[in-house]
Amino acid sequence: MNFLAHAYLSFRQPELLLGNLISDFVKGKKKFEYPSAILRGIELHRAIDTFTDDHPVNAIAKKVFKPAVGLYASAFVDVVYDHFLATDELVFPGNSLHDFSQWVYGELEGQAVHFPDQFSRMFPYMKEQNWLLNYKEKWGIERSMEGLVRRAKYLDNFQPAFEAFEAEYELLQSCFQRFFPELLLHVGDEYRRQLTRPEIS
Repeated sequence: MNFLAHAYLSFRQPELLLGNLISDFVKGKKKFEYPSAILRGIELHRAIDTFTDDHPVNAIAKKVFKPAVGLYASAFVDVVYDHFLATDELVFPGNSLHDFSQWVYGELEGQAVHFPDQFSRMFPYMKEQNWLLNYKEKWGIERSMEGLVRRAKYLDNFQPAFEAFEAEYELLQSCFQRFFPELLLHVGDEYRRQLTRPEIS
């Protein structure tokens, strides 16, 4: 899952939110340098990623992108799943995605002292360009895919992936709709397990 999904799956807990969003930028034993509430978010992010990677329906979604981006298919699925989350009126009715996005940016800014360097450099762009809100628009997904290609070592063109997204939009949406309710249940169980242990070791 990408930034919006990880933010949404943080239960409106600020420290959990921070850990969930910085997890990819925290390598190895560095995670143990964070307060336990943030560490829970880092661990939750990794539990989400493992469940997502192993879920059989996502193998179908990855096949849409593999001809265009090969081994990067999972990252492109993560981005388009944020689109389907952002456009889900049951999750974000009306203008609530805008309000949620502003809450996320505000809570993260208040914890900037804990930002890893790479996240610290990225966050101003996330906020100023309102990435979380822009996942709702196809042009926002196009821009996100362009960013993925720019950061990837072995890709130089995002257009084939975006064209695959548009061509298989309904299939990808169906995959998301089958997968996300199961992810919600899994994350809820994982979070409750975390709360039974005051410290993570």
